[in-house]
Formats: sequence, C-alpha cells, structure tokens
Amino acid sequence: MDTMLKIDRVPEPTLRRLPWYLSVCRLLKTQGEVYVSSTRLSKETSIVASQIAKDLSCVNIVGRTRVGYEIDNLLEVLESFLGFTTIHKAFLFGAGRLGGALLKDTGLKQFGLEVVAAFDNSPRIVGHSVSGIPVYHMNELESKMRRHKVKIGILTVPIECAQEVADKMVVWGIKAIWNFTPLRIRVPDDIVVQNTSLYAHLSLMFNRLDGLEGETQNDMK
Repeated sequence: MDTMLKIDRVPEPTLRRLPWYLSVCRLLKTQGEVYVSSTRLSKETSIVASQIAKDLSCVNIVGRTRVGYEIDNLLEVLESFLGFTTIHKAFLFGAGRLGGALLKDTGLKQFGLEVVAAFDNSPRIVGHSVSGIPVYHMNELESKMRRHKVKIGILTVPIECAQEVADKMVVWGIKAIWNFTPLRIRVPDDIVVQNTSLYAHLSLMFNRLDGLEGETQNDMK
C-alpha cells in the first residue's frame, strides 16, 4: 500500500480528524479489538461514517465489507502518515507555567515530538532543568541551534514579546512554530505556523455554555 502522500493533497479538516481516528484505534487495540467499522468510529468520534470513509480514503485506507478496517493496519498507516513514527526535535521558548507544563508532558514524544531544550530570560528559570530538559538563556539560541539543528519551535512566551521571539526563531533556522500565544505572529511565507490559543478555545466553550444555559432557561419559562 502506498502511503507516501503529500500533506498538501489532503484537506486540512481531514488532517485534523485523522488523529481522532488514531486515538480510537489505539484504545480499541488495548481492548483486544482486531477490526473497527466506520459505524464504530462514528459512534466514538461523532463524525458521520461516510465522512470517516472519505477521510481514510485520502491515505489509501479502504475497509472490507461487513468487516471494517483492520486496526493494526490503521495504526501503521495513520501513525506513519501523520509523522508520529519519526521523532522531531524541538526547542521550547518560554519555560513559565504553560511552557513548564509542556516540558513535563511525556506524552508528546509518543506523537513524535521531543523537546530537547528550552529558552527563557528569567534568572529564576535559566540554568535549571525541567523534567531533565535544560533551560538556557535566549542569548544561547544561536549556539544551541548549531549543535542540535532543530527545525521546530514551541512558543509559550508572554504576548508582549511573542513577535520578537518568533523573529529570532526564524533568523536562527526554525522552520515550524507551534504558537500557544494569543498573538497571531507574522512570519515569512516559508515558515509553518500552527496556532493553538487556549484563550480562544476557552471563549468558544464559554460562549456555547452560555447559549445552552440560555436555551434551558427559555425552556423552563
């Protein structure tokens, strides 16, 4: 089976859903399951079965009639396609509360991301280690880049210095930025940016919660 597909051929919504299918398959495998149907995946992910079949076809996975998908095959193809079978080394910028929590998250490596060093300007943090990961001063970025040749940067600095740090990351060779700050950083076109704003997701949750509570109150009148 040819799974060497270019990511730009797969729609972004599909790319966002594929890890959900992977997580379900990992769980089912621990439960001793060998096959999974699109109906079962639909039940576990709340995505319609026809969309699941379409998504999986994008990575050349086709189920068998009345049997479904072989879980081992799904795991192998999805993990390889999503890049989780290759370790990608990364630097983290901003080792405060959020950054420190990510440094302690050993689960990232299971998905192919290994943070090998962190950078900060706080004397309270610089020179120490978090979960065995050293924290350096930003002034040492150039020398550490030459040593590790890292291409991925995780941005968890305060918003007021996010753009400045992002600029330094780009200058010294970072090609992809996982941005946890609320600021939409500006980078050259050849730099990959994935924005993950916790505050944006919070506002969405609060807004939906308020809507549900409003509907409940209206129903009680």
